[in-house]
Amino acid sequence: MKLTILGGGGFRVPLVYGALLADRAEGRVTRVVLHDLDADRLSAVTRVLAEQAAGVPDAPEVTATTDLDEALRGADFVFSAIRVGGLEGRANDERVALAEGVLGQETVGAGGIAYGLRTVPVAVDIARRVARLAPDAWVINFTNPAGLVTEAMSRHLGDRVIGICDSPVGLGRRIARVLGANPKEAWIDYVGLNHLGWVRGLRIAGRDELPRLLADPDLLGSFEEGKLFGVEWLQSLGAIPNEYLHYYYFNREAVRVYQQAEKTRGAFLRDQQAHFYQEATRSDTSALQAWERTRAEREATYMAENRETAGAGEREADDLSGGYEKVALALMRAIARDERTTLILNVRNRGTLSVLDTEAVIEVPCLVDVNGAHPVAVDPLPGHATGLVCAVKAVEREVLAAAASGDRATAVKAFALHPLVDSVNVARRLVEGYTSVHSGLAYLK
Repeated sequence: MKLTILGGGGFRVPLVYGALLADRAEGRVTRVVLHDLDADRLSAVTRVLAEQAAGVPDAPEVTATTDLDEALRGADFVFSAIRVGGLEGRANDERVALAEGVLGQETVGAGGIAYGLRTVPVAVDIARRVARLAPDAWVINFTNPAGLVTEAMSRHLGDRVIGICDSPVGLGRRIARVLGANPKEAWIDYVGLNHLGWVRGLRIAGRDELPRLLADPDLLGSFEEGKLFGVEWLQSLGAIPNEYLHYYYFNREAVRVYQQAEKTRGAFLRDQQAHFYQEATRSDTSALQAWERTRAEREATYMAENRETAGAGEREADDLSGGYEKVALALMRAIARDERTTLILNVRNRGTLSVLDTEAVIEVPCLVDVNGAHPVAVDPLPGHATGLVCAVKAVEREVLAAAASGDRATAVKAFALHPLVDSVNVARRLVEGYTSVHSGLAYLK
């Protein structure tokens, strides 16, 4: 079975390959093709993967190419983890937004819109090529903003593109752990959009244990989200929000601490990874050890500014392991081998969430089998969550419209309608700022 990884020179590719190495079952991935536009990054990551595979019998064969069509032909699965504009682009997204006093995070607010505007045209081109060169392939999208990009690709690939994210997985794992339950035995009632969802229940042996958690202040305040949002706020919500909702519920505090930080997250990762890629190509260095050191620092500093704002302290050791690669592997196994499972995924709504149309991509539990991912029916969202979900989905639709038409006024509308951008004039200046620093937005006229 052939797996093509787009963004194959990306820093987190070894996580995916490590998961493949641990899969010894029949029908597993036997060939991995890495595609990237940067040959030097491909070379560095290929070295890491070769060290990972050392001593592993029948490790999946790895090849690398800068030719997209060559990478796609004959693929059974396509894993998309591209970063249009690189980390320099992310740093620019943050800088332009923060200069206007609004959030520049890569999936939330102005930064997420800018990232989406330059990523959607590239993602659409990839979707069209997949439809032409590998029509039977399943596309697993991890490219951010994951929900928006998955929806853009679904217009050309239908239900054969599925978005994944590790945030809901980590959230469910933490809740189950604090309740003393095995995460693998828990049903997580989660619903929303990517990076905009809530856990409303966690059922173990048919019983919802979330009310017990919400009623116990000590228990509720003992894990990441309790520390991040505060016990009182979680009890008011009656649910546990995805960590990215901290940018909404504590927006002013988040913007202020990001403005005061020595470096934005994007600038930190840009500089950190530049050092890794240089080190990984040296003949006297273990590329795998360099990657592991860099990854440990990356995970430990994740959302550090938000935790500083909340006084949440350092991340728990159990939360440093990521998880999206396990979701990707479980998804591929379920489809390729009909190993039926339940995963929280980004898929087309199909009437699951009544306030949105059928084509809207949402993030919900799905039953996965050989025929793909099937969203599970969910209860309606409470009013406060409905308003936020509908507002952000409306913004995503304006981003898609702007990317399709190249209309600058539509791009301004996307920024202006976002709940975290509170001024049409700010929206206009954001578009001016972003088009001046991103060649990938030159299509906006």
